[in-house]
Amino acid sequence: MTMKIGIPKEIKNNENRVGATPAGVRELVKHGHEVFVQHTAGEGSGFPDEDYAGAGARILPTIEDVYATADMIIKVKEPIAPEYPLIRKDQVVFTYFHFACDRELTEAMIASRSVCIAYETVRDRQGTLPLLIPMSEVAGRMSVQEGARFLEKPQGGRGVLLGGVPGVRPAKVLVLGAGVVGRNAALMAAGLGAEVTICDISLPVLRHCAEVMPKNVKTLFSSHHNIMLELPTTDLVIGSVLIPGAVTPHLVTRDMLAVMKKGSVMVDVAIDQGGCFETSHATTHSDPVYEVDGIVHYAVANIPGAVPFTSTMALTNATLPYAVRLADLGWKEACRRDAGLADGVNVVDGKVTFNAVAEAFDMPYTPLEL
Repeated sequence: MTMKIGIPKEIKNNENRVGATPAGVRELVKHGHEVFVQHTAGEGSGFPDEDYAGAGARILPTIEDVYATADMIIKVKEPIAPEYPLIRKDQVVFTYFHFACDRELTEAMIASRSVCIAYETVRDRQGTLPLLIPMSEVAGRMSVQEGARFLEKPQGGRGVLLGGVPGVRPAKVLVLGAGVVGRNAALMAAGLGAEVTICDISLPVLRHCAEVMPKNVKTLFSSHHNIMLELPTTDLVIGSVLIPGAVTPHLVTRDMLAVMKKGSVMVDVAIDQGGCFETSHATTHSDPVYEVDGIVHYAVANIPGAVPFTSTMALTNATLPYAVRLADLGWKEACRRDAGLADGVNVVDGKVTFNAVAEAFDMPYTPLEL
């Protein structure tokens, strides 16, 4: 079968990534599919229209043209309000959705009666989240880079150098969650010379971290008591907790900020799923931080968008095999053959087919097989 695949330009604030590289487009065309790329869609990632045209894509002038032409949309971030009316019944939308923290988006996609396949809930045979991992790796590393920047006094922080210098202690970094984001954050902070503590509720995960992490990374079982003991001496907190497809629990509440040093920084990488700090609300790259009770909060909802060349390359490496399968087989047959891909289907024909999303908004849940 031949499928028409659309790659629109991202319109979320400061989102410079794009749904596929020219190399990815070439692979889809090689499989006999037609690919339609919006004019300048790849420019922010360093890929001009000529590269896409050379790979076999047709360049369309507007986002409306792309949505109207395509059977399947491949993009990076969830659709935002101007895109809602462009999505139509039975159109496949393959992207990050993070439905559980956005009722308006969920209701809009239900109303569209489209097929919403969320990168963040697709699983592989090992049970991991292969389409979330590359962006989690980027976000984990970026979280420390940004945290270090906002610890600087001109940026509102305490004026602490993450790695210290001879004769002066380095900063202390607390990483909440030892998944892909947390491990990458811990490695980055340790590489810069900080004193790092990484927390998780899984003892096997903590044992693994203790075996493979540098000596300046310590492990700690994650509990309210232990987090409270750490916060008074911590300069940078990285929130990296994930419950796939569900709302993230608050591990740091507002009253806990009182024990922290003024000018400390909190980076909430989990903000896409609601955030793991009670005082978090989503920010943008153009206005990334705000202060609550003297604590600097960084909660940019698309952290990897700041390094779009790296991010787009890494994302396409992961998503392309799934996109090819969806295009070659159609979404129904592709999901029949791959239960992990079926886990990515969150909304179909006006029904919520991912239980955690239904629970988040007290909506009816319809198993995909029905």
